[in-house]
Amino acid sequence: MKRKRLAAAMGAVFYGLLACHMHAGAAEKPEELTVAKVPPYNPHRVFVTDVSFASMTDARVHVFDGDTKRFVGEIDGGFAPGFTISPDHKTSYVATTYFARGSHGARTDVVEIIDNTTLDVTGEIVIPAKHGQTVPTPYSTILSADASRLFVSNITPSTSVTVIDTATKTVVGEIDTDGCVLAYPSGNDRFTSLCESGKALTVKLDATGKEASRKLSDAFIDVDHDPAFINAVRDGNKYLFTTFHGNVRSADFSGDAPMFGTSWSLLSDQERKAGWRPGGLQQTALHVASHRLYVAMHKGADGSHKDPGTEIWVFDTESKKRIARWDLAKQKIDPLLAIQVSTDDKPVLYGLTPTSDLVMMDATTGKKQHVEKQMGTTSTLLLNP
Repeated sequence: MKRKRLAAAMGAVFYGLLACHMHAGAAEKPEELTVAKVPPYNPHRVFVTDVSFASMTDARVHVFDGDTKRFVGEIDGGFAPGFTISPDHKTSYVATTYFARGSHGARTDVVEIIDNTTLDVTGEIVIPAKHGQTVPTPYSTILSADASRLFVSNITPSTSVTVIDTATKTVVGEIDTDGCVLAYPSGNDRFTSLCESGKALTVKLDATGKEASRKLSDAFIDVDHDPAFINAVRDGNKYLFTTFHGNVRSADFSGDAPMFGTSWSLLSDQERKAGWRPGGLQQTALHVASHRLYVAMHKGADGSHKDPGTEIWVFDTESKKRIARWDLAKQKIDPLLAIQVSTDDKPVLYGLTPTSDLVMMDATTGKKQHVEKQMGTTSTLLLNP
């Protein structure tokens, strides 16, 4: 009997609430769902590629506005995506993999084209099902200087690069890179891949995007005694490679023969003995206009090259001298796994902590500006070019 009375009472409450809702709904204007556009571009917008090893099939690219200090939105990334942004900031490209049943089943690899004003997918290009599924790096998926070609690195474990015509949205070729990996573009008609021998393979393209010629350089990285990080920083056609032991060497692949600069050290003899060295997943950032190279540094030993930086050291690339040294702990900033810097005349240095906090610092003074908590389980940090 008590159960019947309770059921009757609950029914009366339900129908009373329903009646109130219907009465209110008759007088109110129905809600309309709309999709807001992304705020206009500014040079402090940051794109964070988030690949969680706990959920590799569901990667994201988080979009954060450094001026308003607000999360803007996110781009779906599929399985272990490569990501790049067009020079005019209007379009992003995501090279990724989808499986018919989530983590298995029939495989489809695509490049998805993203409208950066809405973050919507506006098209896709099916590519060979061999897109390299790696920890994100800027050089796994990257555009030529004029954005007419998109280069997607492949590993099966054989290595190659898929070349895409962005105007026609078609694959125009696949180039065997003979064991060398990634794509470092030079201008519009060539890219370079790094080889396990420390050499570099440069492939020149013809007008259709097919291979016209290739050239293998002499070794410019001592892979046995001082390997280099793959995430070089770029100044036009010139790349600065930083090594595990804290040396820097430039490489220009734009000519018929590569040009390598003289290696120079980030460390004094005393600092080297103390164990200071670069570390993290994206260890360096370059502000081209001011010739400032930012390096995430930590105290470690052989094998610690993935450890995050406890300090940021700032160097003038012309004088090759350190001009600043920022101890992160003094500002209660956790060590940084990845860093990047904006390209404008009021640059912001961004960093990612191991717990995926996004840190913003004044790139001139090193002063902390903002910390956005838990932007995801992030692997690398990318900004608009």
